Order: sequence, then structure tokens, then C-alpha cells
Amino acid sequence: MFAVVYRWRLHEGKEQQFVEGWRRVTDAIHARCGSYGSRLHRADDGTWVAYARWPDAESRERCAVPDPEGVALMSGAIAERFPETRLQIVEDLLAEPAAP
Repeated sequence: MFAVVYRWRLHEGKEQQFVEGWRRVTDAIHARCGSYGSRLHRADDGTWVAYARWPDAESRERCAVPDPEGVALMSGAIAERFPETRLQIVEDLLAEPAAP
């Protein structure tokens, strides 16, 4: 498996716009490109971090932007974009909580 970590600093007051765009883009990539989805986090230092998983690096590279409007929402909220970190998953012990 393959993963990518993304990190951004957002314009103040644009957080909800970013979340909406991120959700749209993530849903579209999952549906059309075969990703395993993503998680979005707000870090203690004020940056926003997303972690996305893929079956392999090639699947990610083949994926074209499936939701340009979602990308535009995200882009309009980003003040600073940091370099992505590409990861090869060695072990995966992350567990989802059981449904009630």
C-alpha cells in the first residue's frame, strides 16, 4: 500500500470552505480513482494535515483531478502549501471503531 501526507496553512475564516472542497475532492477520488480515502486533521501548530491511502503509487499517479470545483474551493482557502510526503506502508495497525 501507498500513502501521501499533505499539509497546508489556511487563510483565516476559510476553514469551512477548505473542508467542503477537501470532502468533495476526496469523495470524487475515492469513487473514480480507487483511493482508499483520506483523513483530515487540524494540527496543534495551526496547519491542516491530510493522510490519503492508495493501493499503490501508480494508481495515484494515474488519477486526474475528478472535481475541479472542489479543487477551486480548497485552493481559494490555502495560504501556504507544504511539500507532500510520500510513504510506503510497512505495517498497518490502524483500526476503525466498531459500529454501535
